[in-house]
Amino acid sequence: MAASLDGQLVVALSSRALFDFEEENRVFEEQDDSAYMRVQLERMEQPARPGVAFPLVQKLLAFNTAERQRVAVVILSRNDPVSGLRIFKSAAAAGLELERGVFTRGRPPYHYLKPLGAHLFLSANEMDVRAALEAGVPAARVYSASLTEAARHPQEVRIAFDGDAVLFSDEAERVFQEQGLAAFQAHEERRALTPLPPGPFKPLLEALHRLRAGGAGGPMKLRTALVTARSAPAHERAIRTLMAWNVEVDEAMFLGGLAKAQFLREFEPDFFFDDQTRHCEPASHLVPTGHVVSGIANG
Repeated sequence: MAASLDGQLVVALSSRALFDFEEENRVFEEQDDSAYMRVQLERMEQPARPGVAFPLVQKLLAFNTAERQRVAVVILSRNDPVSGLRIFKSAAAAGLELERGVFTRGRPPYHYLKPLGAHLFLSANEMDVRAALEAGVPAARVYSASLTEAARHPQEVRIAFDGDAVLFSDEAERVFQEQGLAAFQAHEERRALTPLPPGPFKPLLEALHRLRAGGAGGPMKLRTALVTARSAPAHERAIRTLMAWNVEVDEAMFLGGLAKAQFLREFEPDFFFDDQTRHCEPASHLVPTGHVVSGIANG
């Protein structure tokens, strides 16, 4: 009988999201894929340094037990299969139990997200992220230089989400962009009882909700936060939308246009997802950050 990932949270990510391959990537950009492969072969027995998504992956895999696999992590990479050997070796050296990987040697890998049933795809390649989002898979372009410190809460996964164009559709964001703040507030107040349409990251939030419900009482915990520029009275529609979806977040920050970065520093997420670079870039200096390349802000 074939193996199945049904019932598991499936996270797919590129090699540059999991490990720090920025130096090797510069060789590829300045020379070619053959030079890149040679470097990876030369460093085959040298474990790669952790990348921006490493702490998140490490913690998510800790939800697994000998009795039950609740999280699956799959490498989905434009690397060649030979370079893929170093990725698996680096993972083993770091104590990460990775079993699956797809290596396409330059070909866009997003086609394999659907058969994997992925709930999240992290990559440094914007084209692959856009393609994944268009295919209906939650995806974000990682800021490879993001801070990766997550030692203060080793038994708790913390994930922060923006609202509009991330958890929710960009319906309301379009009103704000095209008509201004006053029109946005009026639009949301009139529709306070009408749930927002789902955004690209709703499936991930739902999958995390199931992961938490299934792991109640276990050593690993999960904490989520909504971090949004919304303020009252637009806050009500956001909360009621989550209620209508029957999912919860632990914290909600309605910042009314305040900069998000300092609030994120206090929350200390293992990852923060936002659709706007003006929020992502300052946040990336403080916490691991992913740019959700969707909605009106991204063309």
